[in-house]
Amino acid sequence: MTKVDFYTGAGDKLRAACHLSHLAVQEGLRVMLCTPDKPTTESMDQLLWHYPPTSFMPHCRNDGLTNDGALVVVGHCEEAFSHNEVMVSLHTACLPFFSRFERVLEVVGRDPEDIRFGRERFAFYRDRGYEIRHFDFSTMRGC
Repeated sequence: MTKVDFYTGAGDKLRAACHLSHLAVQEGLRVMLCTPDKPTTESMDQLLWHYPPTSFMPHCRNDGLTNDGALVVVGHCEEAFSHNEVMVSLHTACLPFFSRFERVLEVVGRDPEDIRFGRERFAFYRDRGYEIRHFDFSTMRGC
């Protein structure tokens, strides 16, 4: 069954998603970074070219081209995945295909509306019996 981790209190959700992707890659995992729209996909793509500042995280967009070798794949509104290891979600609702992944990392910002959406997603997973862990970005070093 999919394991779900919530990361709350993110001041910058895109940078938080980069950080989580970087940690997963360091663990030898591949990441599908799911964005809600094309502008967010483009912003994530640009940010990943410079994150972390002291190294490079290989990534590509999930645009229908081959992405089998990429450690991080960035895309929106797609259901074609080259792996099922880790999904980092920047969406406000649970994605219908989340259970295809071994782990789902939900990023929740500090905005009251985003917190409300995060609580709805948390309740969705909890009510269906998924194992959930919670991490607060404000207490994490290096974030």
